[in-house]
Amino acid sequence: MIRVLHADDHAIVREGVRALLLTEPNIELVASAVDGNEAIQLALTLQPDVIVMDLQMPRKGGIEAIQDIKAALPEARILVVTSFAEDEKVFPAIKAGALGYLLKDSAPQDLLQAIHDVYAGRLSLHPAIASKVVQELQRPANQPAAAEPLTTRELEILRLVAQGLTNQDIAEKLTVSERTVRTHVSNILSKLHLANRTQAALYALREGIAPLE
Repeated sequence: MIRVLHADDHAIVREGVRALLLTEPNIELVASAVDGNEAIQLALTLQPDVIVMDLQMPRKGGIEAIQDIKAALPEARILVVTSFAEDEKVFPAIKAGALGYLLKDSAPQDLLQAIHDVYAGRLSLHPAIASKVVQELQRPANQPAAAEPLTTRELEILRLVAQGLTNQDIAEKLTVSERTVRTHVSNILSKLHLANRTQAALYALREGIAPLE
């Protein structure tokens, strides 16, 4: 059962998503939030498997809510569902830690598939958003070079991060402790001057460390 938290300030959208999720026997809507602040509170309290987040909301917007949730729950899996496809919305949301980005003109089945993808740790992007991300990956990198190169183990873990694996997944795959993986991930972010796992995944794709599938 995939436990979902939905955040959107429009009642008609919340009710539509609720009705859609009721058709899926393996998805449970555990709560609905009307703004970013409530989304943060419910996320911390309920710790859902997937958070479906609008971006334009009162009191606190979706991007700020994503940042706060990821700071408290680094493994949170967040799917943005919004009307905005502009770069100034897309890339801040992805850099804040969103694993999926869907537009509200998408088909209901696309939303259900995106929830399953994000739950499984896979990047899920609307075709228009995927095109933007590919173009961004093809641009020259602007971040400064790492002060010291990544070790073989760090490169291995970075590839797995880019595949959407959690620290626990990586620990099991490499037969090491989760604490060891967290330390390696922290070192990777520090060396590459990156803020979070999503940025690390995009870096790995951009530099050809992990394949763009």
